[in-house]
Amino acid sequence: MAVNRKTALIALGGNLPADADAPQITLSKAIRALQSEEISLRCVSRFFQTPCFPAGAGPDYVNAAVSLETALSAGDLLARLHQVEAQFARVREQRWGMRTLDLDLMDYDGAVLPDAAAYARWQGLPLEHQMQAAPGQLILPHPRIQDRAFVLVPLADIAPRWRHPVLQKTVTEMLAELPAQDVAEVTPL
Repeated sequence: MAVNRKTALIALGGNLPADADAPQITLSKAIRALQSEEISLRCVSRFFQTPCFPAGAGPDYVNAAVSLETALSAGDLLARLHQVEAQFARVREQRWGMRTLDLDLMDYDGAVLPDAAAYARWQGLPLEHQMQAAPGQLILPHPRIQDRAFVLVPLADIAPRWRHPVLQKTVTEMLAELPAQDVAEVTPL
């Protein structure tokens, strides 16, 4: 019996050491830890350095992206991402705070979850609310993907023609709409 596998895009990032490992090493180890019978890597981006925001608030981030195929549901894949984060000492103390490892599910086979109305609510949330509110359910595609050079630049390495299922724009098109300074700050390591 054939297993129905889905394609997913994952954004990776971190700016704090896990054990004695620098963020770049942690990301490499996390990518290996993702692979399993249910998860096959398709493509891995280069690693990029991104300044901490606001400037001087902490060490620079290392960011990357992976494309994978999985037999897991979107919810089970998210749970697996959280398990891998925990393996690398991820602590969730502050929303958008510094971290050893962040694995964000950006897209799951073009799904819009839980539905278009809930997605639109989270996608349109004002910045001050985004910084404090975390959804109690999985929202896909990730509602901030179009705003983040540190996500789009690595995604452009592996999936430049991926089309956002709601905005109907490719990674390349979304990247072109960001301020040039934001894009220029995301530099290959």
